[in-house]
Amino acid sequence: MGIQEKIKEIQQEMDRTQKNKATEHHMGLLKARIAKLQAQLLEPKGPKVAGEGFDVVKFGDARIALIGFPSVGKSTLMSKLTGTESEAAAYEFTTLTCIPGTIHYNDAKIQMLDLPGIIEGAAEGKGRGRQVIASAKSADVVLMVLDAQKGDEQRPLLERELEMCGLRLNTRPPDVVFRQLKTGGIQYNSTVKLSHLDQRQIKNILNEYRIHSANILFRQDVTVDEFIDVIASNRKYVPCLYAYNKIDCVSIEEVDQLARRPNSVVISSKLDLNLDRLMKFLWDRMALVRIYTKRRGEPPAFEEPVVLTHGRGGCTVKVAVQTLHQELLRDFKYALVWGQSCKHSPQTCGLSHELQDEDVVQVFKK
Repeated sequence: MGIQEKIKEIQQEMDRTQKNKATEHHMGLLKARIAKLQAQLLEPKGPKVAGEGFDVVKFGDARIALIGFPSVGKSTLMSKLTGTESEAAAYEFTTLTCIPGTIHYNDAKIQMLDLPGIIEGAAEGKGRGRQVIASAKSADVVLMVLDAQKGDEQRPLLERELEMCGLRLNTRPPDVVFRQLKTGGIQYNSTVKLSHLDQRQIKNILNEYRIHSANILFRQDVTVDEFIDVIASNRKYVPCLYAYNKIDCVSIEEVDQLARRPNSVVISSKLDLNLDRLMKFLWDRMALVRIYTKRRGEPPAFEEPVVLTHGRGGCTVKVAVQTLHQELLRDFKYALVWGQSCKHSPQTCGLSHELQDEDVVQVFKK
């Protein structure tokens, strides 16, 4: 029996099982088995074969991945935002490989990836789906392009495919400290009351992963699925923005309903409608911090900022100095900072000072 058949068999068993207090331990064990089999499904089989892949060198200050079903307007949107020619046509699967482009916005360079359209079953490898989703995992923001004419059909299907591949959208990692040990058994403590897990469930799930000694600290009331994500340790948590395209083909009432949904924006890439608002939403989700440098006796250099983000090392003075030059960090004495992060301007700061957007930094050496 193959892995996919085993997953379907367990899912059928979960559908047949009544969900109540008496069966919650069994349901948690089945969920752990499915997560383990899905991880095996994503592992490449056999030797790697040379061929055309989606490996694109990271460029710029952030990366956006365009995800969506075929013929929803991803290539047209890519061309409008970046100026990169991505082939667009009325038939499906126009884009067959990853096409990168660069957006210049608010003094930052943002890389955008136009990925091929994915189909149902992409997580199982259909239509090069694994390569597409693997490329999306490297992004700082996922832009899910949906067809406004198809309503609620596409969004849950895409979310399911991404979730099966370990991508978690618009959620934070569970606040759980997990450390596997060689001996000592299972020991866990909690700073909050656990309403979804008990000692038996925790041990059953860990036994499924053949973990018999571990130290666990729960700082959050996590669910069974979240606890499995902590153990698997290969999940990627990415902010996602849902862009409903082709609003010129639906009524104003439907546009109003779609625009009111959380993490959503309505656009028409063909008619250039609402693209400026789309870029503002993307900028807010990337949470980029622009730092301007200043030499002694000279005005700040506002042309080329140092762009930092919490997802790529943090936004401290230390990271900013490292970005400028590694040797500068070794000779660092202190920094003068002007901006929102200071109680007064200028403020003398050390390496651990947290910077905010559009701060000005002047570095002094020993």
